[in-house]
Amino acid sequence: MMKLKLFHVDAFAEQVFSGNPAAVAVLDEWLPEPLMQAIAAELNLSETAFVVPRADGDYRIRWFTPNREVNLCGHATLASAHVLYQHFKHAAIPIRFHSLSGTLVCMLDGAEISMDFPLQAPKKLGDDLVINACLATRPAELYANEDLIAILTDEQQVREFEPQLPAIAKLPYRGLIIAAQAHGQSYDFACRVFAPAYGIDEDPVTGSAYTKLGPLFADKLDKKRLRARQLSKRGGSVGLELQGDRIFISGKALSLMQSTMELPDF
Repeated sequence: MMKLKLFHVDAFAEQVFSGNPAAVAVLDEWLPEPLMQAIAAELNLSETAFVVPRADGDYRIRWFTPNREVNLCGHATLASAHVLYQHFKHAAIPIRFHSLSGTLVCMLDGAEISMDFPLQAPKKLGDDLVINACLATRPAELYANEDLIAILTDEQQVREFEPQLPAIAKLPYRGLIIAAQAHGQSYDFACRVFAPAYGIDEDPVTGSAYTKLGPLFADKLDKKRLRARQLSKRGGSVGLELQGDRIFISGKALSLMQSTMELPDF
């Protein structure tokens, strides 16, 4: 019998039971891929991160949703750095994760952890009647990269948006991001993220979405440093700073639970 220790962390959270929950497992070596996928499906969180130390002091990282592996996940990376700093006593120096999206660097920044990610600036799309029908509204602007991004006219539209999940799941994108500039708030813009094709109807806080939203709103607002709020039921706050072709995404993480999963030997 193999015993797998798991950490349940709320990422981009000001308090427990907010932000985006992620599970983190620190391994000696990779488990078989079907087993990692089965563990993520069993936990049924938006992402489960698996981390393996390297001989040079860096780490490798992989992320799984309940139904597939993904190339990049911000909140589970934040959760993984938090676990290494808090539970594995990693020195207060940057942590380097090697992933399918390249090398990701995390570092302590006061009470928050800052993540150095590549920018993924999306391309602007023209008006699309199929997408408009899926959204049940005509967005002010449409953009696309790995995700479809719909810019709405105001924050209230983002709050009140009712997703048509079957239609969103059929879009040729990882998921749908809706966003709008905020006015009179402590943050610059607000957003929500839906990825039903990946087993995530609405993601509570989506770190990777800000690699796309950051450059969009930096251009719109002529600012390199931004604050964002994800308006999911749990909610979460995200700090952003653009530097060249990189974006620093920061937030708090809180440990909620440790558990042990008992697995048959493979």
